Amino acid sequence: MRKAIFVLVAVLLIATMLSPVVAQEERWDGADDLPVNPLACPVAEGAIAPEATETAMDMPEYNGGQPTDAPDLAGQPIVLVDVPKLIGIGYFDATYLGMQQAAEELGNVTVIQGGTTEANIDDQVAAIENYIAGGDVNGILFAANDPVAISPVLTRALEDGLHVVGYDANSTPEAREWFINQAEFNGIGKAMIDSLVEEKGPDASFGIVTSTFTTPNQARWIAEMWAYASDCYPDMMWLETLEAQEDSVLSFNQANTLINKYGEDLDGIFGMTSVATPSSADAVTQAGLCGQVAVVGLATPNAMKPYVNDGCVQSVVLWNPIDLGYASVYVTRAIVDGEFAPGDTSVSAGRLGELQVVNGSEILLGAPFIFNAENINDFDF
Repeated sequence: MRKAIFVLVAVLLIATMLSPVVAQEERWDGADDLPVNPLACPVAEGAIAPEATETAMDMPEYNGGQPTDAPDLAGQPIVLVDVPKLIGIGYFDATYLGMQQAAEELGNVTVIQGGTTEANIDDQVAAIENYIAGGDVNGILFAANDPVAISPVLTRALEDGLHVVGYDANSTPEAREWFINQAEFNGIGKAMIDSLVEEKGPDASFGIVTSTFTTPNQARWIAEMWAYASDCYPDMMWLETLEAQEDSVLSFNQANTLINKYGEDLDGIFGMTSVATPSSADAVTQAGLCGQVAVVGLATPNAMKPYVNDGCVQSVVLWNPIDLGYASVYVTRAIVDGEFAPGDTSVSAGRLGELQVVNGSEILLGAPFIFNAENINDFDF
């Protein structure tokens, strides 16, 4: 009898080990708990695509905040401060470059760079508090390290009559006027999952290296990746999500943790930040696993060129961060000049043309872009 029980337990343990690791009913670690909106699954080759149907959708009501007694500075020079998650990395260097380009074109905007060298929400809040107290700026451009923790200080900025516009990573809507959304979250989620499936198949197993579980944009992307994979690739296996802040050494180490922990069961690594993705590619390269472990992620092209050009990385998902920073300045100038207000459905943004309003108080930069060996050398940022 004991032998039979031992055999049964052994069989159950083996079955558990061989079963898919992903539990599609539960969201992956690092995802938020907000509603998801996965895009449609790819149409199989030879299948008939469903007929497109037009549905009239009402624009959601404006849900952003408004500054209190903001001075009338229409047409007058203004000073904006950029407070990104952190300064000194290529991605936010690129967004700041775009801000400077817009300021130069407009001629009546000055943008200064604030923030700290670490992605720390307490330091970010302290930096914004200093600019509010200083009284030397007319507006704040921000990329949040934590959507909730940053909101009280942004609300104080609005109450002091400052204009507040977010980009890259949002706050709660009422704590800022508008948010420049680099690409809709479900579009990023689909692009990431489809890229891995193209390389490693619909039953690929993967790990994720993110910054923190509370970083708003990454938590949204992971949630939409989970929803899209659950619908379209239910045999994919999520292994683990690891936090690495925005630190290149920690990101490299966390990628190595996935490589060493899962061995041959690891088909791919998703890098959720412009730091995690090249660091993960470096880890895979140094482990001699190019071609065996795919790296798909969000990063700037310059950081990924060595890995794409040597064939270790096939796909880099992103948008143009220079355009993202550029748009944030044009939007703020339009607000100050009274040319863009709650209820409008689009805003003019210089060389980018008309950008559309989505989700009440967000402005969509555009669809995600896939950098690969055919095009990555055409970009320099």
